[in-house]
Amino acid sequence: MPEVSTDELDERQVQLLAEMCILIDENDRRIGAETKKNCHLNENIERGLLHRAFSVFLFNTENKLLLQQRSDAKITFPGCFTNTCCSHPLNNPRELEENNAIGVRRAAQRRLKAELGIPMEEVPPEEINYLTRIHYKAQSDGIWGEHEIDYILFVKKNVTLNPDPNEIKSYCYVSKEELEELLEKAARGEIKITPWFQIIAETFLFRWWDNLNHLNQFVDHEKIHRM
Repeated sequence: MPEVSTDELDERQVQLLAEMCILIDENDRRIGAETKKNCHLNENIERGLLHRAFSVFLFNTENKLLLQQRSDAKITFPGCFTNTCCSHPLNNPRELEENNAIGVRRAAQRRLKAELGIPMEEVPPEEINYLTRIHYKAQSDGIWGEHEIDYILFVKKNVTLNPDPNEIKSYCYVSKEELEELLEKAARGEIKITPWFQIIAETFLFRWWDNLNHLNQFVDHEKIHRM
């Protein structure tokens, strides 16, 4: 694996680079584990390194979507606006369990607490709905990037927020119209959004949003959408 200096990076975010992500093949079959750092180096991504991830879309009872702006301390896509929470299940027994994606849903519960301060009892895994999976690749800069099969998770609930400023610069609930304005701002270069959020917003998100109380029709655990 290539040697990359992390001296200039945020200390807490560097500590997280030691976490072990789940390596998978293109069909989301587990083939091993590797550090978060090695999973996110473009040099390894170009060699085909692929890991399991998730994206949470949390809506309140007014059907507004909770967005976050990633902190400037983040190593990939700092300062970018994105969906509620995006992270990785870890290579441990609790989060490796694949039956009904329970491991991924437990990881989402863990990260909703870590990033947004949402109490774990407010988002039990059984209230985190797994829709489908998306496979995408994107560079953050010359060194860091993403190559993931991303589990799309939906939650509809009013929650208590207490965000960690090392993870999150700002957050807001948006209506569909407000998100459309945000996407237009990003297109004009006024703000930045993460590539996975842009992909999902341009393809599936608004259709899902129109059917928040009837999401079962969109559940597809067989197909992996290649973006």
